[in-house]
Amino acid sequence: MTQIINKDEAPETSSKKLTIKRANNIDEAQFALKTITDRTSGVIQNTAINVVEDILRNVSERGDEALKEYTSRFDGFVAEQFQVPSDLILKAWQETPKELQDSLLLAKKRIENFHNLQVPKNITYTGPHGESLGRRWSPVEKAGIYVPGGRAAYPSTVLMNAIPAYVAGVSQTIMVSPANSQGELNQTVLAAAHITGINKVFRIGGAQAIGALAIGTESIPKVDVITGPGNIYVTLAKKKVYGKVGIDSLAGPSEILIIADGSARLEHVASDMLAQSEHDPLASAILITTNKKLAEEIPSEIERQLINHPRFEICQKSISDWGLIVLCDDLETCAKLSDTFAPEHLELLVEDPKELSKSIKNAGAIFMGTWSPEAIGDYLGGPNHTLPTSGTARFAGALGVETFMKNTSIIDFSKEAFNETKNAVMHLANSEGLHSHSESIRIRDSNLIK
Repeated sequence: MTQIINKDEAPETSSKKLTIKRANNIDEAQFALKTITDRTSGVIQNTAINVVEDILRNVSERGDEALKEYTSRFDGFVAEQFQVPSDLILKAWQETPKELQDSLLLAKKRIENFHNLQVPKNITYTGPHGESLGRRWSPVEKAGIYVPGGRAAYPSTVLMNAIPAYVAGVSQTIMVSPANSQGELNQTVLAAAHITGINKVFRIGGAQAIGALAIGTESIPKVDVITGPGNIYVTLAKKKVYGKVGIDSLAGPSEILIIADGSARLEHVASDMLAQSEHDPLASAILITTNKKLAEEIPSEIERQLINHPRFEICQKSISDWGLIVLCDDLETCAKLSDTFAPEHLELLVEDPKELSKSIKNAGAIFMGTWSPEAIGDYLGGPNHTLPTSGTARFAGALGVETFMKNTSIIDFSKEAFNETKNAVMHLANSEGLHSHSESIRIRDSNLIK
């Protein structure tokens, strides 16, 4: 039998974060997972999209003037200028403590080394009649990266977005990020911008920043691709401007799913769930386990680890609203449920994670065993931490070097190749009723250059 642990039957505790509900079958477990996947749909999204459309329209019509109004309203400061002076970016790096500098450089090196392996190779192929066919890759000229602010600062997001752009060969990388009420950006975020060679940094966030990058204003250059996570307003703005520019993905609230058996340690599972929930009240932490004792003890352990937690309220709301524990009979069922959810982050805290991973089809990233907590991937594992969320791992993958590149097909037919294929092209064109397509072949056939 599948059991779901949620808030309805909790023991009396101070916060009631994870509690137990029993499901009669696997369908009920799948329904619970779908509810989590859809947590930002419906009324929340419908309200936000109207706000986003107004912001984008205003930025398009009024440019910098609109940006100043939104920055004052949402970020609480009056922006005389949006661009951060280059000397302040350098100063931020110079004033960063040595241990943190070394950590940033280590992360940069590992991320860059991994992404260097992703650079796609050009293809050249000689067809059966001597025709030359190929595909040539080239970088976009300008990329815009969005780095969230607000509840936390994310230098890791700078690294994970700017480094693939650099490896791809992007000429100009522009960073936008919301400042605090004093108009200041986090020092470590600026330090990360310095070591990744970002060309320009602007103190602007929200849907208005996405609009500025997509449309261009007096101060903000128009870019070709926009990447980076953000709140629902940022995500919906990226969705609206797609087509004017390329985007990486439509990232929703972050999520982790942990599959654990009897070999998993209670404190590891609880800390990894909290590491996800502390991102955002809409973040989701899910445990699917075959071990009843672990399932029953996790709520109390989370309670214990939340004592004096600096982000207690965020964690509490996330766990209470979107935390879930499912007890299954076997790991095969655990894997099937995980694939139903298609998690952004999947941890396998089981005795044989490599074997279980063979059963997984849908996941943004898989973290194998005790010594590969999701936090490793967030900062310096190497693969990108910008991953598909809300079930999109069924058809999408991580941000990578290709995100900042496009490919061009090369078709170079010789006279011989043309003659060998001309009749087939004409038959196909005629079958579609496209006269001039066929005629463009016939006219060459009757006027062949000797």
